[in-house]
Amino acid sequence: MNRMLKHCMAGMLLLPWGASQAIEINEDFSLDVNIGAYSDYRSRGMSQTQGDPAIQGGVTLAHSSGLYAGIWSSNVDFGYGSKTRQEIDYYVGYYWQITDDISLDLTHYKYDYPREGSLNYNETYAKFSAYGVYVGGYYADDLADNQSYLYSFVGYETTLPYDIGFDVRYGKIDFKDDTLESSSGKMRSSYNEWQIGLSKSMFNVDWSISYVDSDVSKTECYNYNGFDDICSGTVVVGVSKSF
Repeated sequence: MNRMLKHCMAGMLLLPWGASQAIEINEDFSLDVNIGAYSDYRSRGMSQTQGDPAIQGGVTLAHSSGLYAGIWSSNVDFGYGSKTRQEIDYYVGYYWQITDDISLDLTHYKYDYPREGSLNYNETYAKFSAYGVYVGGYYADDLADNQSYLYSFVGYETTLPYDIGFDVRYGKIDFKDDTLESSSGKMRSSYNEWQIGLSKSMFNVDWSISYVDSDVSKTECYNYNGFDDICSGTVVVGVSKSF
């Protein structure tokens, strides 16, 4: 797999579907528009912008049945002569609110990278939530070099005093073939990542701060992405607005 594809593989983690604010079109349809600015675009423990800020936004059309479809985009920077500077994600899904505390979300994504069509791929996602605890995963099998991977995660989200949102997640990315090479030459096909974050709505916008990290060493990160400083722990701050 080429280095740029390996780097962009981290992809987008969560789309802004289901935000508290939405434009009601009629009794059956609603439209959510979201735009945000972040100090870094981190996904699955790796930066998609080489540690630089990102502007992200999306539009989701939802039906009262739970069906939804939308588009989401962010700037990216994979280096090494990559012609693309943008990620565009198209998605369709079904959100089933079983009870007030239990839900199931199923989605199919198509990831496009303008001017770098060889990086495009598809992904299937599922997330089950119950009383704040959630488990889920992403699966893709149409990557270059006949590569595939499963990203599975478990987490917990709740609301703290003063309406502060709290979310903690632990995930594992498992490739079909060995992809990470250490300084000793040892290869492995999986790595772990984790994130803990706080969020708060103030002044009519949503603020967030997260700590993101992984167990990928600097050498493994360099051999995988071509950069040794985009897989280690960092703090990501952001501000977003939903309409």
